[in-house]
Amino acid sequence: MSDNIFREVDEELRGDRARNFWKRFGAYVIGAAVFIVLIVAANEAWKWWKSSNEVRSSELFETALTQIEDGDVARARASLALTEQQGSGEYPMLARFRAAALLGAEGDRVAAIAAYDELSTSLDTVRMRELALLYAAYLLVDEGDVAGVTARVVGMQGPDHPMRNAAREVIGLVNYQVGDLGAAQAAFAQIVNDPTSAQDIAQRASVFLEQLTAEGVIAPAAGAAPGAVPAAEPAS
Repeated sequence: MSDNIFREVDEELRGDRARNFWKRFGAYVIGAAVFIVLIVAANEAWKWWKSSNEVRSSELFETALTQIEDGDVARARASLALTEQQGSGEYPMLARFRAAALLGAEGDRVAAIAAYDELSTSLDTVRMRELALLYAAYLLVDEGDVAGVTARVVGMQGPDHPMRNAAREVIGLVNYQVGDLGAAQAAFAQIVNDPTSAQDIAQRASVFLEQLTAEGVIAPAAGAAPGAVPAAEPAS
């Protein structure tokens, strides 16, 4: 009997403590719960807003690409500018790259190179900055600007760099352009002799090496296996 009484008293005390606690802190508990709900709601709203904006950015960018294909360059420029200004995610960056490429395709290499150089200093991602430099370097090939090309890709020629063969290719091309055939041969041979080279770039390098052989720059080594690339030699 006494145990029941003590238990009832204990339960009453716990009930009183709970009521007192709620009187003192109930508003804070409710506020915390509401705050958590608001955070979740805000997060979901952000996801929806971001998704909606990316869809719109995608549509703007696709419109620009279609206008370029249709030859409507003026409207394409406007669509790309709008994507850059109002787009979200990666679309503003893609619009800037495409706008620079459009300048190059129209023959305004100076403006295109300047646009790529600006991208190379303003983007957050290292690889995208390097890609911009690489595009600028390719545009400098026709100018025969060996120093300009080299300055832009010098950091990409390491043996483990993912863009090393593109860098070697543009170095080979600009040296071929200015008649430094020995340097061109050395760059193309590096590509062909790299077992990790992508098939397309390796094929292009092989074509240039065949051309150099036809021009007498490369002398086939005695006893060389078919398809082997001899070591680079200075042009005569």
